[in-house]
Amino acid sequence: MSRLTILLWQVAIALGLAVVWEWGYSLHDRLPWLVPELLDPYFVSKPSAIYDQFLHASCLVDKRGIWNDWGNGQFSKCMARSENNLWVATLITLKNTLAGFAVGTTSGFVLGLALGRSDRLTAIFQPFIVAANSIPRIALAPIIILAFGLGDASKIVTAWLVVVFLVFFNTFEGARSVDRDHISAARLLGASEWQITRTVIVPSTMAWLFASLTPAISFALIGVILGEFIGAQQGIGRMIIEAEARGEAAGMMVAVFVLMIVGVILATIVRRVQNHLLRWRPQSAANL
Repeated sequence: MSRLTILLWQVAIALGLAVVWEWGYSLHDRLPWLVPELLDPYFVSKPSAIYDQFLHASCLVDKRGIWNDWGNGQFSKCMARSENNLWVATLITLKNTLAGFAVGTTSGFVLGLALGRSDRLTAIFQPFIVAANSIPRIALAPIIILAFGLGDASKIVTAWLVVVFLVFFNTFEGARSVDRDHISAARLLGASEWQITRTVIVPSTMAWLFASLTPAISFALIGVILGEFIGAQQGIGRMIIEAEARGEAAGMMVAVFVLMIVGVILATIVRRVQNHLLRWRPQSAANL
């Protein structure tokens, strides 16, 4: 199947879902067995209302529905009136997501590599790691908010907590599964333990690491939103909570769609980087 055919099918499915979403509930009274209550605009709004709410939340139009003029400062005035407008909220959530992802990936990789190379460290710390990983992350979110406050630090820590174990276990398994013949050959050539780690263990583990990065970036975003749900001054999660308190389904759906777009972009970037760095592997060529 050609790429154009696949694209046409995807566009057709998206348009079909939008049409059903926009006008489907109007058939509920006549066909209640066919149209579920979930399509009620009170719960999920409508695409047209979501689009209008997006224009207002992003300061592109004013309260009368007239487009804001960039030249006379109407857009900047609208941005200044709302400390948590859509652009600011997205930027803050994205910043905390990337920070939590970076810290969680780095620490998870280092810990996984260290324990994967040492049977003694594995035996000592395995019960503690299993116990910590068994704690539901959502149960720790209120404690993190209490300890680190409502600012960015608590969101980064929450994202880190979600990401670090995912990366750790992948890296650990990758370090443990390195071909022992390669390690023996390196030792035979006089390589030190550091040289073995740098030239044999790390390259062999990179494939395992990158396998965890795509879900890890999504989990980092989930961790940040979870922290913003519990308590935050700004962010997309705060927008969702405020819209829910006002009963504005369109406002909640705008935030959800923004999160979806941000998540897709981040996952695509990570996948592109993965394909580039692992281009030497035959199985990665099909994903380019």
